[in-house]
Amino acid sequence: MSVKAKKHLGQHFLKDENIAKKIADTLSLKDYNSVLEIGPGMGVLTKYLLEKETTTYVIEIDSESVEYLQANYLNLAPRIIEKDFLKYDLKEVFKDSQFAIIGNFPYNISTQIVFKVLEMRAQIPEFSGMFQKEVAQRICEKEGSKAYGILSVLTQAFYNADYLFTVPPSVFNPPPKVDSGVLRLTRKEHLDLPCDEALFFRVVKTAFQQRRKTLRNSLKRFNLSDNLKANAIFDKRPEQLSVDSFIELTQLIENDEQE
Repeated sequence: MSVKAKKHLGQHFLKDENIAKKIADTLSLKDYNSVLEIGPGMGVLTKYLLEKETTTYVIEIDSESVEYLQANYLNLAPRIIEKDFLKYDLKEVFKDSQFAIIGNFPYNISTQIVFKVLEMRAQIPEFSGMFQKEVAQRICEKEGSKAYGILSVLTQAFYNADYLFTVPPSVFNPPPKVDSGVLRLTRKEHLDLPCDEALFFRVVKTAFQQRRKTLRNSLKRFNLSDNLKANAIFDKRPEQLSVDSFIELTQLIENDEQE
């Protein structure tokens, strides 16, 4: 398949061996025995993963890439999953075991990949890979920044997020129009939040939908009591709240609804 024909997949293929090795080396390989690479393409990153002591699996939706991998990486062939990562139930392969995820992620589905990882966090202690730089920075950003938002808070509620390095367009074929960024997520010790998780997600998403407003205005739909709205936390805008503050806010709303 031509590069042009593949552009609809949102994929830019990495051609720099040094960058590929550097990405493979971002994984600590601690507390798990298996690694899943998303969208391996022609295997430029895969070859360095196969050198590790862990067992490498790949998931690839493009049949021509699958054929190439099967022909050129014979030892990998039994662990090539020809499926759509976003739709496939990974328990069919990994059951309940721990595994890491890595990849040069297609820009157009990268945030969806992160949200699926959050859903599966009980099995994914580590996640690293390449995103559009702006998205990678947003995931890792701290409160007080304009880039800080829904993706930052929801990811960092469960993972420590580290922005590792920037990758220029020239190392891809075809070159994208923007820089890329590599990050690593390391799962926090506690898998569950000390508040209602569904409510936490709603509070975060609702608050940032009107990020310029104070929380007192952006969270009106929650029908908060006057007593709760008098709390000083509601004078703030969402980007001023840390992850822990959003958890505290959710606890306040949860208790308010029960009274």
